[in-house]
Amino acid sequence: MNTKAATGTHGEDIAIDYLRQKGYLICNRNWRSGRYEIDIVATKYEVTHIIEVRTRKAGAIISPEKSISASKVSALRRAAAAYLRQNNIRGEVEFDLIAIEIFPDESYDIRFIANIAEQGW
Repeated sequence: MNTKAATGTHGEDIAIDYLRQKGYLICNRNWRSGRYEIDIVATKYEVTHIIEVRTRKAGAIISPEKSISASKVSALRRAAAAYLRQNNIRGEVEFDLIAIEIFPDESYDIRFIANIAEQGW
């Protein structure tokens, strides 16, 4: 992976595969509307999951989990509200994080953190 964008795209590919293996139905990837953006929207057990994917090369100064700020979570909430409104979705919504570290040999470590908005982020 030579660029930050390529690393991010690779991380999203990994995240999509992971979610599908765990039984999630992928509804949207890289959804955008105006200034709003959501990496992945998925559903499982009638819950809509708004998923932020953070990918870093192993050994980065800031871990993927620590790279998400309170302002990013606020932006994610606004984006989710727009998405839900636009698609007329009601019901339970969960904000999740998939943190991925990619090693030089292209192996990776993936961590799924559920309910990031409820964990003080």
